[in-house]
Amino acid sequence: MSILRESRPTAQATPPPGFLPGLKAGFFQGLRKGARGFLWICRIVVPISFAVALLDWTGWLYALDPVFQPVMGLINLPPQAALPILLAISTSVYAAIGMMVVIPFSSEQVLLLAVFITIAHMLVVEGLIQHKSGINLVKIDAIRLVTAGLTVFAVSQFFPGTEAPVVLPEALGIHATLLDALAGWALSTLRLLLKILIIIMIVMVALETVKALGWNERLAAFFRPFMALLGLSPNVTTMWVAGTFFGLTYGSAVIMEEAASGRFAEDELERLHIALGINHSIVEDPALFLALGVGVFWTVVPRFLAAAVAVQLYRLEGAARSRFGRRASSDSA
Repeated sequence: MSILRESRPTAQATPPPGFLPGLKAGFFQGLRKGARGFLWICRIVVPISFAVALLDWTGWLYALDPVFQPVMGLINLPPQAALPILLAISTSVYAAIGMMVVIPFSSEQVLLLAVFITIAHMLVVEGLIQHKSGINLVKIDAIRLVTAGLTVFAVSQFFPGTEAPVVLPEALGIHATLLDALAGWALSTLRLLLKILIIIMIVMVALETVKALGWNERLAAFFRPFMALLGLSPNVTTMWVAGTFFGLTYGSAVIMEEAASGRFAEDELERLHIALGINHSIVEDPALFLALGVGVFWTVVPRFLAAAVAVQLYRLEGAARSRFGRRASSDSA
């Protein structure tokens, strides 16, 4: 995922000559993109969090409990968790964060939501990118949703009681006036946006500096020996680095250009996209959830392991299908 969805990414430019010029170019480019990205985030977070704050104040938000309880209960989350999940799936991580900052989830529930959302978000936009570069949209979206649910269920075993419904303040004998509710919303949203501003600037400066200095290929060379551990072909390392570190949208130029080159087998691309669909944007997304108090470990390690397991299971399924196919052919002969 990328914060800059409004402009289509372009292929990596030739890095400036020398370290200092590249450092300077990356720094200022990162500031510019960080500022644009932050304004884009504000346009999403502010109106959505405001609408949710009003729903929360009226109590209508909690009227949806019976609808979502059965599904959310399967992965040990409260009914209200369905709302940020649906928002993330259909729009973006930022929209979900705008909702999460208003609903009084526990810290453990926020952590589980972060695990789900970092795996399954922007399924239409990112699914189309992956569809155009090597895997069927319905297939990869289904894999991401199932993997997100299973991963959250596994992580929830470390945090008992996360399925408890969010308590409506009115049930505790507390019902703020509309003015107090809006003041609380404004303060919490301002705090969140300040945290996001700092994080986004740091992340974008770092990413743009890496690009300006031409270190993408160095990263690819470093990770190439580890591709086998992930169940991936070493041929796809450059695309894996682009998607894993920069996100599917931001890294789509590299991914789509490489995939269209004709140098990769269908199986290589499908395994790559399963890994990237589950585990991508490992710099920006974890940094954003830091603003909600979620440790980087929980937004990086579970989905990395989930991606490796999913790819290996896909390989085993393919090998089994091939073996049974050959056996059926020999029997019919």
